[in-house]
Amino acid sequence: MLTDRKYDFDAEVHREQLIPLLKIILAAPKRLSSREHQQLMRRYPKPAGEGFYSLANLVDAWRLFAGQNGLPDYDEALLYKLRRKPVRTMSGVTPLTVLTKPFPCPGTCIFCPNDIRMPKSYLADEPGAQRAEKNAFDPYLQAWMRLQTYHNLGHSTDKIEIIILGGTWSFYPETYQIWFVKRILDALHDFGKGIDRRADVRAALREASQFTGEPVSQATIQGLAPEASYNQTVQSIYADEIFRSRGLAEAIAAGRRGRGPVDEYAAWDELEAAQRENETAACRSVGLVIETRPDHISEEEMIRVRRLGCTKVQIGFQSLNDRVLALNKRGHDVAATRRALRLLRKAGFKIHAHWMPNLYGSSPEADLADYETLFGDPDFRPDELKIYPCSLIESAELMQQYQAGQWRPYTRAELLELLLNCFKRTPEYCRLTRVIRDIPGTDIVDGNKVTNFRQLVERELDRRGETSVDIRAREIRKKQVTRDDLHLHCLSYRSSIGDEIFLQLITDERDIAGFLRLSLPDQDEAPLLAELRGCAMIREVHVYGLALGIGAAQAGRAQHAGLGTGLIERAAAIAADRGYRRLAVISAIGTREYYRRRGFVDGDLYQLRDLPKPAAQDSRLPLE
Repeated sequence: MLTDRKYDFDAEVHREQLIPLLKIILAAPKRLSSREHQQLMRRYPKPAGEGFYSLANLVDAWRLFAGQNGLPDYDEALLYKLRRKPVRTMSGVTPLTVLTKPFPCPGTCIFCPNDIRMPKSYLADEPGAQRAEKNAFDPYLQAWMRLQTYHNLGHSTDKIEIIILGGTWSFYPETYQIWFVKRILDALHDFGKGIDRRADVRAALREASQFTGEPVSQATIQGLAPEASYNQTVQSIYADEIFRSRGLAEAIAAGRRGRGPVDEYAAWDELEAAQRENETAACRSVGLVIETRPDHISEEEMIRVRRLGCTKVQIGFQSLNDRVLALNKRGHDVAATRRALRLLRKAGFKIHAHWMPNLYGSSPEADLADYETLFGDPDFRPDELKIYPCSLIESAELMQQYQAGQWRPYTRAELLELLLNCFKRTPEYCRLTRVIRDIPGTDIVDGNKVTNFRQLVERELDRRGETSVDIRAREIRKKQVTRDDLHLHCLSYRSSIGDEIFLQLITDERDIAGFLRLSLPDQDEAPLLAELRGCAMIREVHVYGLALGIGAAQAGRAQHAGLGTGLIERAAAIAADRGYRRLAVISAIGTREYYRRRGFVDGDLYQLRDLPKPAAQDSRLPLE
């Protein structure tokens, strides 16, 4: 791995100042608060008025000096005390978000921003979007830079969940999709080996006139008086690049020319080679997420994104009311969402839905009814959910309805009451990943600008003596637990294709240390692929707690304590008892080795394990 030398910081030169500073931080009974940390930094500044030590400096020094001069030996648990934003990896994996380039979008939603510097629906002021633009939307540069940041701030980079955002993924050319995923994997492999090829990539981008270090354009489309659509404007600005990419792809495929690191083309066999390397790499992809629309999901699309290594799909429901969808020019109806989720479940994907209250034509009462349908109707029931109340952005067409007095944002009290009711109606098998989109307040014309609304909701629930039972509210995080502290709870519910079993390992207080999602399709349900015939399917296995390195273990930590294996064995027993002949798993690229060690063999797109004939099963959870 690489350490940060951005400012030519040499920890050895500062040994005399850093050793006592590290001793204080690491000996503290708990992680210092931001205020305590700042006070300590002022007490131990850099010599000669050079300022204060950064968190990256401290992490670098700890890795160098551990076990010396009275400092304890290197311990991943102690590194937690030095981390900035430790919550980022509290869920057991390290999320790595990259954005695709600006590209035409099949949607015409009136609530959507029209910032032509960004892929559709994103704004240039958003943190992830700023990182993407700084790196010319190149997947290698974005991924490598994010890995370096995580490493410098003391986070594990062994188990990476790749999250690809930006517009409608399914609308991008297939060769671009293959290339984009391959280049992210290339970055993971290079970073794990200590190789930095960013200078070569930047040079190639400059040669292709795609990277100047400056935004392509500061223009946005004004929602009140649009002279052209987002698609028309993007086509105009990026036409040369789009046509150049298509021409290059054709030439490369025909063998008429070589290829550079930024030529947006890759073949399936190249991606598959990168996937095989990632199976045992130092930085592994333990999840791959894409986002798309319900009307762009088909059997062919499911197979394609599975070939890419995808394990989770973010999908915009927005509303489950046909009238609201039509008024907001969403471009599809609720029936399309039902069809899409049926296909996603047949393919075994984890379903991460987006839902938007306060849309044009809705109301708090209608939104609450919508939310009750979201979990009351077996056709929906997502595994994860982002709640994005509609925000008014100047470039959105919604400005016209706002100016005409036909739409207004909910008041803070209205929004709080709605979200309180939503939280209380969220089942234990769902994770509320995000509440309120991270849009800078300066971009919001009117409406909620509070980004920590989740905390406001949780405080009000607590004040009322109530609580949320969604997964995120119950994650074990950094708490110390042992196997004896946990018991198995099975929650069963219907989906559009059969039964879902949510196996969760919880404490007496219902804090969750791990879970498994088991899909039991109805026996008369035609499988998506022949290899899934007669199969039950594991859609997700997740063990919570601080993200640890591959194979690492710590006393009292849930990760690497055999909990995942125990859940798999219990799932296999349930599936066998229900008469399934085989158990499939929608494994990520970097978890294939894990499942092979647990009896699964490679199929075409899934890993599979034969099941014994039904027999009397021990009711206890096998954890050994």
